Amino acid sequence: MKPAFSRLQVAAVEKFATVPEGPVSISRNLPPRKEMAFMNGTAVAEREKTTREEMVRLLNEDLAREYQAVIAYVVYSQTLKGAAYTDIAGELEKHAGEELSHAIKIARQIDYFGGTPAVQPKPVKVSEDAKSMLQFDLENERVTIQNYRQRIQQADAMGEFALSEILRGIIVQEQEHLQDLADALGIESPEI
Repeated sequence: MKPAFSRLQVAAVEKFATVPEGPVSISRNLPPRKEMAFMNGTAVAEREKTTREEMVRLLNEDLAREYQAVIAYVVYSQTLKGAAYTDIAGELEKHAGEELSHAIKIARQIDYFGGTPAVQPKPVKVSEDAKSMLQFDLENERVTIQNYRQRIQQADAMGEFALSEILRGIIVQEQEHLQDLADALGIESPEI
């Protein structure tokens, strides 16, 4: 098997090597760059490395979900009615502030990657039924944790360890939110 050329070597050849027909391209026959994902020091999967542009797109989706959470928690904390929901309403107010903090951290990372933070939230579900509102939040938290787990693997594969550490910190709070919501609903936390 012939040795593979690095992307940097390919770029240099394409930029500076010319023949009468035009630039030489040797990248057509190169496989996509693959990275190994590791968990606790053990290789678990081979995956294509996420580009900076793709990471910006994915982080903007995450940011839109954080905006959604802020709006939902603000609305739900003020509209939950009844003695049974007094404690959780206060907790949802705290969650709104934590979600805003997450949004700021994600926006900072988008800027670091050369992107522009999104300004539109994901749609917020509303209901007159308090239990339905809590279930909406529970599902949103579950999806958010699932996405951040993927994002951490992608960041690690890119060598962007600061991003993965920031996301790990966010996940800690998201899991606490998930547990609070499950407790308020009187159910077990859903599997992610």
